Amino acid sequence: MVRITIVGLGPGSASAMTREAWGVLEQADEVWLRTGHHPAVVDLPVGGKLRTFDAVYERADTFSDVYKEIATEVLALGARERGVVYAVPGHPLIGEATVSQILTGAADTDIPVRIVAGLSFIEPTLTALELDALDGLQIFDALDLMRLHHPSINPDFPALVAQLYSRTIASELKLVLMNQYADDHPTVVLDGAGTDRERIRPLPLYEIDRYEVTPLTTLYLAPLPAVTSFEGFQDTIARLRSPEGCPWDREQTHATLRTNLLEECYEVLEAIDRGAPEALREELGDLLLQIVLHGQIALEEGAFRMTEVIAQIDAKLKRRHPHVWGGVDVTGVGEVVTNWEAIKRRERADQGEVERSLLDGVPEALPALAQSAAYADRARRIGFDRVDANGVWVDLPESVGDMLEACLATLVSETDTRRNAETVSSPAARMLGDALLVIVDWAARHAIDPESALREANQRFACHFTALEMASQEASVALEDLPMDEIQRLWKARSDSGA
Repeated sequence: MVRITIVGLGPGSASAMTREAWGVLEQADEVWLRTGHHPAVVDLPVGGKLRTFDAVYERADTFSDVYKEIATEVLALGARERGVVYAVPGHPLIGEATVSQILTGAADTDIPVRIVAGLSFIEPTLTALELDALDGLQIFDALDLMRLHHPSINPDFPALVAQLYSRTIASELKLVLMNQYADDHPTVVLDGAGTDRERIRPLPLYEIDRYEVTPLTTLYLAPLPAVTSFEGFQDTIARLRSPEGCPWDREQTHATLRTNLLEECYEVLEAIDRGAPEALREELGDLLLQIVLHGQIALEEGAFRMTEVIAQIDAKLKRRHPHVWGGVDVTGVGEVVTNWEAIKRRERADQGEVERSLLDGVPEALPALAQSAAYADRARRIGFDRVDANGVWVDLPESVGDMLEACLATLVSETDTRRNAETVSSPAARMLGDALLVIVDWAARHAIDPESALREANQRFACHFTALEMASQEASVALEDLPMDEIQRLWKARSDSGA
């Protein structure tokens, strides 16, 4: 026996209601409305009492609280032997938060539920805008989109955004949409679709919050004119690799594309160094081409899908940022890095992996200078300063040593050390560049290949550092927990032994 009957009232007047809905209401001795503010209410064929939950809207603080309280009350009414008839605007399963909560609660308590369909706002909207919903039309809730930092809309296809409610919501939604669409992107603001006060107003995106909106306002976003979505680009690459595509692209493998991938990475870095946004935009596209090509090849080989690539990196980012997606508090960047390393160790332990070196993951194929910088960064994560441990400046040519000392003094004197050290045009960066030039010139004069010499030095450092890690493991003490003087003693002993 059905205890809860949920009826859709349609989008406008009672004339748009289904015959089934009309019949249910006509036979009911009591009907509860989510809200009495609906055009069909005055003409409803209710044979008994008509009640509303409008009072809940007046006393609750948020919409979430409103929907939760209404759902709880409907479930309580449905537990009665006589059950309850609950009527909502539109279709019960389109944009009705109370209905989804009622269905969940009813399933948990074994209360039978019947859904009586109604015409939603979508059908009259399609009619007003002369749209075919099967042409890829997407439908979103404005309240969900406005909470995002980037809209989850595929811009290659049209979209409807419902329940704008207010100009405040429209304003916040506009800012999110502008991360995907141009400020003047064409939209249509449609209010009261399916009612006798239906209004259609074409507007550029930046103007959607300049006009009065109501709970019956829907925003239509036209698709962008060219392929702009990740999925659309994937289809382009898949066609290139198809039998009807390009012979060159079909022949490529992960191995043959290695050089292309490396070259594109360097071209991106060059565009960044030149401070050229337009060039960077183009080079990022070329790099994305390489990534999607590798993804398509993997798909064809049955290795993995691009969705798995994205899911894996997204999950990793959220796991390793508990201060963003969890309840962890951090005091600064240093604590973020420390937490990151601790989380990585826990992940490896959970997967049964053997304890790895902190230096693992730095590619051996990196240029020696980039590899050396990566090793230094990894070591500093646990407070280890390899310059202090090595005392390397003592053995450098005097001119180079003087330049590095001056460079260090400049770094220390600058207010924002981290930002200035990473800015190519900063005084410290210029001095360091000069020092590197002197080192390379000195190496050339002594017939030394600086790339090979630095790579050998990197290997020696990695060997010493992993030995330190092993020593700390044998002592059952994390390397970062050892006093720095003890780390330096072990390092010196290792160096003096000639290992």
